[in-house]
Amino acid sequence: MNIIIGSDHAGYHLKVELAEHLRSLGHEVQDMGSHDPAPVDFPDVAKAVCGAVRQGGSRGLMVCGTGVGAAIAANKIRGIRAAVCHDVHSAHQAVEHDDVNVMCIGAQIVGPWLARDLVATFMAAEFDRSEDFVRRVEKLHAMESEA
Repeated sequence: MNIIIGSDHAGYHLKVELAEHLRSLGHEVQDMGSHDPAPVDFPDVAKAVCGAVRQGGSRGLMVCGTGVGAAIAANKIRGIRAAVCHDVHSAHQAVEHDDVNVMCIGAQIVGPWLARDLVATFMAAEFDRSEDFVRRVEKLHAMESEA
């Protein structure tokens, strides 16, 4: 699977580790920055990650201090459904029920071992095309169009 990955300075070191882990599992990883631990604004990186997801990347992964800022920024972009996931249940259910295409995690919240589990779970999950879930995601699209 093709995953687009990005971080701000607070998530830089975890992002590097996760990119290496994803590559070792056979995934194609496109790193949209940051490319060093110098301060950077997370909205800029979220815009780059989400733009690449919209242009055909399978899924996106954002790492910042808490995951919250990245999720807020990502959800401003049409066609993106981002969620903060700090537990395995949320990582798969966000995809299965809400068709989330960008997972956001906080490097100050989770350690590398849990982050690897979260990413593996997120990547393995598939959207459940049951009528209820499809209807709800269609309503999200409609809300986005109304904005």
